[in-house]
Amino acid sequence: MKALREFDIHIFKLSNGEHNYQFEISDSFFELFENEIFSKGNLLADVSLQKSSSMIQMNFHVEGKLELTCDRSLDLFDHSLSFDSRMHFKYGDEEKELSEDVMVITKDCQTINVADLLFEFIGLETPMKKLHPRYEDEEDNDEELIVVYTSQDDDTDEQEKEEEVDPRWAALKNLKNNK
Repeated sequence: MKALREFDIHIFKLSNGEHNYQFEISDSFFELFENEIFSKGNLLADVSLQKSSSMIQMNFHVEGKLELTCDRSLDLFDHSLSFDSRMHFKYGDEEKELSEDVMVITKDCQTINVADLLFEFIGLETPMKKLHPRYEDEEDNDEELIVVYTSQDDDTDEQEKEEEVDPRWAALKNLKNNK
């Protein structure tokens, strides 16, 4: 797709050293991916690429706003994002992912497309609980309710555990209670 090519970094003829790139992430970027959590935003990604003869290290700094839907009221709101991420590309015989931040690429790899990486990084930085800013003060009260509710559940769990005592331990418990 032509739109994804905007996020290509041509590494084949790059000299060793540091190279900087900048990518604009807008609504058209999010249309390229199937996603229900976020589909609109305006972010700027600064990518610093450090190339050596054995590997490529990319440092990402992404900053901007993402439009999210509030989990409580279903109102749309802008959520500010600002984060840094890092990715390492090592040269090898075949392309594969070694870990979440290390990938192996072949020596004849001409380009690295960072669109998927940027989308994943944004997804990881998006909060699980999406609350409109007007509900942020009420969030503290909800946590207190959860603690009270959880403590009641813990009592029930402890009672069930006591009822499921291994008979060998029950004999030891009786000895303890008789003293």
